[in-house]
Amino acid sequence: MKQESKIFTTEGTEDTEEEEELVDARDAVTGAIIDSGLKVHRTLGPGLMESAYEQCLAYELGRRGVTARWQIALPIVYDGLRLDAGYRLDMVVEDTVIVEIKAVDAVTALHEAQLMTYLKLSAMRVGLLINFNVLLFKNGVKRFVL
Repeated sequence: MKQESKIFTTEGTEDTEEEEELVDARDAVTGAIIDSGLKVHRTLGPGLMESAYEQCLAYELGRRGVTARWQIALPIVYDGLRLDAGYRLDMVVEDTVIVEIKAVDAVTALHEAQLMTYLKLSAMRVGLLINFNVLLFKNGVKRFVL
């Protein structure tokens, strides 16, 4: 009985160096966001409005030299027509990560769907859903990758 040799290749399955660098950069950005969010949460605790956490998170990121823009309009493009439908991203960090900030009793599937929709509409790949209304910060952070 003849034994068949199988050749396995990884051609086309490995990330290019450029893609790996982009992933590493996004990981560094999400790390800075989470570290900054943890500091804000330790300082303020739960119970404030989203806008307070948003401003403090933006300030903390700025102190670390990380660029953050907040309340960014997100239009919908439908059939080639650009529509301002009133969507706003809570925060965009380093033009690579969307941060959706919540201060709610519990994050729901609707909150998660909202962030996924924002990722699709913006063509960004990574988002963080951060709920500051939790006792332990780690329980309020979810990372999404499109």
